Amino acid sequence: MPTTISITAIASISGLGNDSNVIWKNYLNNDHCFIETSVGSLNALIAPLNSDSKKQIQELKKSDNKYKSLDSSVLFAIAISRKAVEKAGWKKSDTFGINIGSSRGATELFEKHHLDFIQSGIVETLASPTTTMGNISSWVSHDLQSRGPEISHSITCSTALHALLNGIAWLKSGMANKFLVGGSEAPLTDFTIAQMRALKIYSKNNDKFPCRALDLNKKQNSLVLGEGAAVCCIELGRTEKTIAVVEGIGFATEILEHNVSVSAEATCFQKSMKMALENTKLSDVDAIVMHAPGTIKGDLSEYKAIQKIFGEKLPLLTTNKWKIGHTFGASGMLSIEMAILMLQNQTFIGVPFAEAQSQKKPLKKILVNAVGFGGNAVSVLLGL
Repeated sequence: MPTTISITAIASISGLGNDSNVIWKNYLNNDHCFIETSVGSLNALIAPLNSDSKKQIQELKKSDNKYKSLDSSVLFAIAISRKAVEKAGWKKSDTFGINIGSSRGATELFEKHHLDFIQSGIVETLASPTTTMGNISSWVSHDLQSRGPEISHSITCSTALHALLNGIAWLKSGMANKFLVGGSEAPLTDFTIAQMRALKIYSKNNDKFPCRALDLNKKQNSLVLGEGAAVCCIELGRTEKTIAVVEGIGFATEILEHNVSVSAEATCFQKSMKMALENTKLSDVDAIVMHAPGTIKGDLSEYKAIQKIFGEKLPLLTTNKWKIGHTFGASGMLSIEMAILMLQNQTFIGVPFAEAQSQKKPLKKILVNAVGFGGNAVSVLLGL
């Protein structure tokens, strides 16, 4: 049995767009996707889908009467799963598993149903079945008419990379040959933003770059929420469709003193990176797409963990959250997409306000990090 894990397709939707060429073009500029607008009862900085993506989601919602009652997180996943499966060349006759998770799930729809209940004492018939976490993979499976296991889960901000880990485990067990994995998040509600503000991590910046992810000298937290989804198709062995291979995986959980805290040197990241790199020379890692959510402690602790592993000779460091915000459960797979695009185009995309870094050699191996509340870290090493 082949042991190589190939990524044969990837698709996403976010403030960057929903087409890989458009997404790459947007990565090449120094513009971000943030707007300041009213969100329910609040005014806040957010990174919504771009106009073309919003149009596609509305068309999808109208295309089937059953889809009219679904949360945006489910619709995002359906839209990009269609694209990923088509790119991979998978057919309806193929058997493949689906593991698409979300940190919050159908939060917008849940909040709407709860408000209706508070105001009227009545709950709509579909309130329960349309707000369960299992909605995402189940509806994607329905839409694709797939055969195989359907799994949805939440491990907060590392959800998408845990989906990748789980898919790999299924492939290596021999219980599946193909898996569609990723994450979807539609968290742009006033209640969710209020929760982030209660944690005192939401951006108050009105600067050119409101989210200062990877600015290690910032004096205030600068997280900004974004919405989006990303999925990839994974298979055993190399195929003509292979766009990247998973060369290493690592995961770890650390004992924390507080529900949302992270240790000063991110012990969980040290463990996950060490595990992912156990068969790789440190000097062979060309770049790291960091989790770096734009918080003071979150960014700095991950950087210190990288220093602990790599010493003085650090790989190129980057993140996409300064541009598209934090998409919670989808963020890890959006980082995977960024890494794959950099490998395909042999171009490193840095952070415009961070310390300047220059690419001095071809990009062959890129490490991707994600971590969620509770210290659930995942590291994935990608290669060509």
